[in-house]
Amino acid sequence: MITVVGESLVDLIEEPTGEAIAYPGGSPANVAVALARLGEPTTLLTQLGDDAYGRLLRAHLAGSGVRLDPASVSDLPRTSVARTQLGADGQARYDFAIDWRSFPDIGAVASGSACLHTGSLATVLEPGAGDVLALARERRATTMISFDPNCRPSLTGDAARARRRVEELVAISDLVKVSREDLDWLHPGRSSERVAREWLALGASLVVVTLGAEGALAVTAREEIRVAAPRVTVVDTVGAGDAFTAGLLSALRARDLLGAARRPALRAAGPETLAAVLGDAARVAAWTCGRRGADPPTRAELAALPAPA
Repeated sequence: MITVVGESLVDLIEEPTGEAIAYPGGSPANVAVALARLGEPTTLLTQLGDDAYGRLLRAHLAGSGVRLDPASVSDLPRTSVARTQLGADGQARYDFAIDWRSFPDIGAVASGSACLHTGSLATVLEPGAGDVLALARERRATTMISFDPNCRPSLTGDAARARRRVEELVAISDLVKVSREDLDWLHPGRSSERVAREWLALGASLVVVTLGAEGALAVTAREEIRVAAPRVTVVDTVGAGDAFTAGLLSALRARDLLGAARRPALRAAGPETLAAVLGDAARVAAWTCGRRGADPPTRAELAALPAPA
């Protein structure tokens, strides 16, 4: 099982007509949905309101096979929202209205997962962010930790403060996936390779940098591997990074590289394995770019057809 911790929200995506359509979203929730559609048993610890948007999200999660952890907060005054504007290139820009509270029963979160994944707003917005950090620290002894900063400067503001929190989480994470865009904000003017090696020195075993249309980069203490991005006609990029993360975790699980006991194997992964893992993840992301909103493919879709082009 994989446990995902973080926000669920509704993306209000402005269509060319000017109409705003509600789509299920939230980076960690997107990862959970993509994992479940890929056939991975997945539990999500999140926060929702008991309103129309909350019901939309619950139906979406359940329909994709995601189990809500009973320790989730289910009585927010309103479900969080991101108003999403799409550029001519399909790139998304976000304006958030989000509430992220403490978890009253964080110690009751289900144990026994091979991996705990977290990231995005859930790791920086207090008071809930402190609970997320404490949970990751507590579970690290028995669980592999995965982290995606997925920075949102419009909410987190000061880059120096965000860097400190990111580095706290990198230090307790086995796997870190980060976008080149995030690195440009966190560490302007520095190469992806340099930052990745600094994060390995902090404690990570594998750092993966997504490079948009240029593909992805994986860095370990032994290897540095790049893969190209699949060709795809982009509808939008909403949820593409989250789909990549899910594809990455699923590909690692398929190669028996998830779980606390598999840390030495992850650190020792060779170039062929890393290239295959990145390729699998990139294909899941390409599928998502070919459809509106955060709508990742199922395992059956990946098996039956090539990525949309």
